Amino acid sequence: MTSDTLYEHPLNEQVRVYLRLEQLLLQISQSESFTESGHSTLFFKSIFDLMEILEQVQVKAELAKDLEKQRAKLQTWLDVPAVDKDQLMALLSESRQFQQTLLQAPRLGQKLREDKFLSSIRQRFSIPGGTCSFDLPALHHWLNLPLAHCQADAIEWQSSLKPLSNALSFWLRLTRGGSAMQSLTVKNGFLQQDVEGASLLRIKISPDYNAFPLISGHKSRFAIRFMPFDESQNVADNMSLSLAVC
Repeated sequence: MTSDTLYEHPLNEQVRVYLRLEQLLLQISQSESFTESGHSTLFFKSIFDLMEILEQVQVKAELAKDLEKQRAKLQTWLDVPAVDKDQLMALLSESRQFQQTLLQAPRLGQKLREDKFLSSIRQRFSIPGGTCSFDLPALHHWLNLPLAHCQADAIEWQSSLKPLSNALSFWLRLTRGGSAMQSLTVKNGFLQQDVEGASLLRIKISPDYNAFPLISGHKSRFAIRFMPFDESQNVADNMSLSLAVC
């Protein structure tokens, strides 16, 4: 049986940034071993893309505010009968800890910007094919150092991102977990709904329909139109899927 494909779509600009950061942090983590061809290119490209976002967006302040808002919502559950208060208090404590660590951390990305090796190779990664040995002899030398040396450098570079990674993962985990998937049927490839204070859409649909969603919307309304991957085919009249509005 084919597994459903999960799509996520942000309903505000801040969540859009969060999802991009999460993707880059995941790519960095997946390629940090440098044990396969292409790992180094993915690792450094992801590092530099992440640095660019952190230079353009005030992520620390916004994420700290969002953790505070999320914590306020959690606290309202303390008065709900039969709620697991021990688990709830643990989440509240974890949230405060991640927020405090994030706010106390140096400027996000500053340590990476100050690294001489990263600074010396960053610009070339924006050039198509610019990572050849004649473009970046310093990188070529680094890649031929003992594997343990390269892996240690990768761990060191990532260490300054831990406050961001931990706080972001926590916020996204609670946001995603705040709304359960609901089954529904989409007719003629189109779905539109009014919502209240939403920040993220999560859609699961079988790839057997051979269609993908184009989504537009904001915190109070969204629309989804499913498009055929093969333009010679039509979208099914009725498609079953799962949807969570977080």
